[in-house]
Amino acid sequence: MDSQIEPLNWEVLYQHYYEGIFPMADALGEISWHFPVYRAVFSINRYRCKKSLKPYLKPGIFEVRINRAFEEVIRNCAVPRKPFDGTWLNESMIRAYVELHQRGFAHSVEVYQNDTLVGGLYGVHIGSIFFGESMFSHVSNASKVAFHHLMRILQKNQFMVLDSQYLNDHTELLGAIEIRDFAFKALVCSARDIASPFNDTI
Repeated sequence: MDSQIEPLNWEVLYQHYYEGIFPMADALGEISWHFPVYRAVFSINRYRCKKSLKPYLKPGIFEVRINRAFEEVIRNCAVPRKPFDGTWLNESMIRAYVELHQRGFAHSVEVYQNDTLVGGLYGVHIGSIFFGESMFSHVSNASKVAFHHLMRILQKNQFMVLDSQYLNDHTELLGAIEIRDFAFKALVCSARDIASPFNDTI
């Protein structure tokens, strides 16, 4: 883990993600770079929609859009989950991710209910790797619906890697597993220069 020295912008973000390294900010706003010994990843090809989620995918429950409200999604993700929780996103990081999105290297999946944004996720796209960054949900199952549509996009476009950074209860429930850092680095090196489009039709 290294502390931020150079000014954060989209190019710095891209260079670090190209090596599989991601940023986090602490309570004081200081940014550090992370490459965990144990990395959480999803097997894209093995993903199957759970039976319990299927009712929420029916027309009329939610509307899913792609890359329509990237900044709104990331700002929702930056809101602390609980009153005394901190956030790992600061304003300079948000601006850099928005710049990355404007250049086609970051994407969002948005979930709407009655035309109101109620859930979503965003991440960074390099080659055939999608670095999942964060998700949020204001109503039950909205983030799971966003994740399902992300997996459909990654499967359709033959992505090789979906990174989830650190394993937690939610991502483990969705199917994430841990691999060692050297195995993840090998995946990154093999996938980062293979072009897979993030097709925005679902």
